[in-house]
Amino acid sequence: MALDARSLSDMLDDVAAGHIQLPDFQREWKWDDEHITSILATVTMAYPMGVVMTLETGGPGGKFKARPLAGVEPPDGVRPEQLLLDGQQRMTSLYRALKSGRPVETVDQRDDPRNLWYYIHIETAINVKGDREAAIRSLPENKVIKPIGRRPGLDLSSAALEYEQGYFPLWIAFDSDKVEEWARSYSKNDESRFELWKAFRKAVLENITGYSVPLIRLEKKTPKDAVCTVFEKVNTGGVPLTVFELLTATFAGDDGYTEQYGEEFHLPDHWKETRDGLKAAYPVLSGLQNTDFLQAVCLASTYHEERAPVSCKRRDILDLDLDDYLRWAPAIADALHWAGEFLAEQCVFRAEDLPYRTQLPPLAALRTVLGRATDEPAAREKLARWYWCGVFGEQYGGTADSRFPKDVEQVTAWLRGGPEPDSIQEARFVVRRLLSMSTRGSAAYKGVFALLLQQGCTDWYYTDKPISGDQLADNTVDIQRIFPKAWCDKQKIDATRRDSVVNKTLLSGRATKALGTRSPATGLEVLERESGVRANWLDDAVQTHAIDPDALRASNFDTVFTRRMDELVRLIERAMGQRAVRNETEAPV
Repeated sequence: MALDARSLSDMLDDVAAGHIQLPDFQREWKWDDEHITSILATVTMAYPMGVVMTLETGGPGGKFKARPLAGVEPPDGVRPEQLLLDGQQRMTSLYRALKSGRPVETVDQRDDPRNLWYYIHIETAINVKGDREAAIRSLPENKVIKPIGRRPGLDLSSAALEYEQGYFPLWIAFDSDKVEEWARSYSKNDESRFELWKAFRKAVLENITGYSVPLIRLEKKTPKDAVCTVFEKVNTGGVPLTVFELLTATFAGDDGYTEQYGEEFHLPDHWKETRDGLKAAYPVLSGLQNTDFLQAVCLASTYHEERAPVSCKRRDILDLDLDDYLRWAPAIADALHWAGEFLAEQCVFRAEDLPYRTQLPPLAALRTVLGRATDEPAAREKLARWYWCGVFGEQYGGTADSRFPKDVEQVTAWLRGGPEPDSIQEARFVVRRLLSMSTRGSAAYKGVFALLLQQGCTDWYYTDKPISGDQLADNTVDIQRIFPKAWCDKQKIDATRRDSVVNKTLLSGRATKALGTRSPATGLEVLERESGVRANWLDDAVQTHAIDPDALRASNFDTVFTRRMDELVRLIERAMGQRAVRNETEAPV
């Protein structure tokens, strides 16, 4: 890294020639009229505008697709020598206002599109007590501002009107011939105007033409992850870039692919096609994010590279080259189709019912590494146990990418005869957790209903067959309270137990409407009359939800709650393959 300074004139020349361009991951230029006026005032007063940062191309950190700054049309075939990492808004604004020779495409304070020319009023600019920003005026493309009410208009639609009213066109500031011609016409052998011009040239023009830009140059040897980190540090006011956006620019800059296929590789298109195929086949995967997919690709790639540890952290994903991606992305896509089937076996059918989306990358990577071995009954049973330990051990909340590599390595070894992975040995479910599980925000809450579906729980109105994934997809079945809220409040049931997952189950809208807000004893009688379901059949259906039908018909909340809590714990223990912690002071087992 080198700290340098370059003249604004030279830098804008390099921008115009395409020698300085943007890495394609940079977002679009977006400064409005007010910001442009402010930066122009800064330069005309020779005030510092902040450091600009560039990266030398040709090294590992500069292998991004590049694009010119907004409004620049460089010669065909030109390749950038420097990528602009910090200073896009400033340099683009200055190029368009001072160098392009075209009106600046920007927006006004109301965010309405405007094409503006920028002028500076000579007499206001040289007034030592004047406001430099007030001296700078932006005019529409026709260079006419019509008067509105008491606000005067301004017509600079001809050079003669510019001279007459003393407004210098800033877009010719770096063209010495045009400046000289304009000055001559402005002065017209008028001594007072000539003096004004001399003062303006010294106080304004020389500041522009002699302006020096402080510059940090990153050398070509700078690694890619350092480039991305630097970029994010200096762009704290913007929206953080995702690893997907950075890889999009990297892959688009792969010359080998472009030479072979005659076009750039467009990662968003490839991802969209993959995502749409997965969503159409398995709605449970509709929430899959592009970063999830890249993590899975990185896990598979690093697992098969002996030189690198298994990992999927941000820097590792950024180190993926296009060949790595093209090799492993199809395998991961196939593995995710398999994961959709695996989740259906666990009775997880919808994206909103998926306990942890973050379990998908390691699950897909495991299928990619192990292949058809994951279809063997013993392996399937172990994978299901690993899955439910993750859900009820609540191990995949927040940032879980540090757990993924251990999963891939240890679960793979386990399925091949090795010891249990840490994710199983460390998983604990504390019985009292059932009391605080009250919304879909909890992964374990979602897991409880999947386990009930696995047991074949049957709706209380349509008792002929277990609740299906199609009924969930059609929203004809949803989570409902067993003892209604109104009844619980009337009976002074505490809110913790009232809202707990223990007091909730899956029921159709018809069943819920029939039960109403009355006591379960009365509600069940109404449901029997409306549905025509026999009492003993209804009791059987109630039992499939791990509920004591006799206690429910007696509206005995305490008995129903206690017994159901015990039954849910047993379901969780069976899924995890280990005993739940009934007393939080007891030693983990």
